[in-house]
Amino acid sequence: MNILFITNHLNIGGITSYVFSLAAGLKNKGHNVYLASSGGDYLTRFTGEGIIFIPIPIRTKSEINVFKIGASFLGLLGHIREKQIQVVHTNSRVTQVLGHLLKKRTGVAHVTTWHGFFQPRWSRKAFPCKADKTIAVSEQVRKHLLNDFQASQKDVELIYNGIDPQKIRLKEPLSRSEVKARLGIKDGPVVGIIARLSEVKGHIYLIRAMKGVISEFPDARLLIVGEGRMEDELARLCRELKIDKNVTFIARAREIAELYYIMDVFVMPSLNEGLGLGLMEAMAASKAVVGSAVGGIKDLIKDRENGLLVGAQDAEGLRKAILELLNDPAGAAIMGNKARVFINQNFSLEKMIGRTEEVYSQCLNGTG
Repeated sequence: MNILFITNHLNIGGITSYVFSLAAGLKNKGHNVYLASSGGDYLTRFTGEGIIFIPIPIRTKSEINVFKIGASFLGLLGHIREKQIQVVHTNSRVTQVLGHLLKKRTGVAHVTTWHGFFQPRWSRKAFPCKADKTIAVSEQVRKHLLNDFQASQKDVELIYNGIDPQKIRLKEPLSRSEVKARLGIKDGPVVGIIARLSEVKGHIYLIRAMKGVISEFPDARLLIVGEGRMEDELARLCRELKIDKNVTFIARAREIAELYYIMDVFVMPSLNEGLGLGLMEAMAASKAVVGSAVGGIKDLIKDRENGLLVGAQDAEGLRKAILELLNDPAGAAIMGNKARVFINQNFSLEKMIGRTEEVYSQCLNGTG
């Protein structure tokens, strides 16, 4: 098959990780894989896998940005015809609109993945820009599509994200102290989060929780990895709470495995979450995890078995959970090992790639 993935950007985040794993896996299975995006820090990883990059000016969050969507549409028409693209796979509301237009103009099959939850705004209901098939990354997202957007059951496929174990494995044998020094992080237990810096990810509750954690563990460090519009607000909150010397912000890292390697506890305090790829990767890396009991996180964490669940927007609950794990390293290690086994058994990358191939074939053969 000739497959074109479309994403807004290629910087650190769940969608970039998802597209990379899927695109590289499909390429390795013999498909011709192309990627259209505005580019980003992870571009060389895609091109290193032999995935052909097509630059388009699609870095916008507005589904009515006529200029950027229109320019991207015109830029891709020739590529679709020249490369005989059979399937376009989009990964956000903006790219879904673009994929819908390409489908209408060229007849190419259109598959879109919903990675999370969207407000049922009038524009999304008036102009659904429906794809041939919609992939939901968790059962909670599937229900959201059916209940809030009245999607047809036959048009929605539940395909859980799969984890590539190579991605979370260090490429060189380094000690944790060496990696910390490379990243500019002082010694002490590390609590981490990898997520875009937006309100829905719940960073403010984790920062407030860390005030209490640092009171008991003065050398504890909070590692916040990601980019987004809330960076200044989060940094200001750290200063107001007088914990800024214990907090490190990193927009990106040379190797994401290094980030998981140095963490003692990974926290996903989201207010809502489609599934949580960063959480999945942390679990696959045998990390003790804490997450909000919302959305797809509840599909991943079995409370007090392979991690700890707390309520959303509950800074005090996060504080208690983090301290419980830091005060019991042996128990945290047991939870981390159970987390790794759970991810390996239930979230196979090969299964994700195979099921997605099936969806593509259904679209092309009209059997879906």
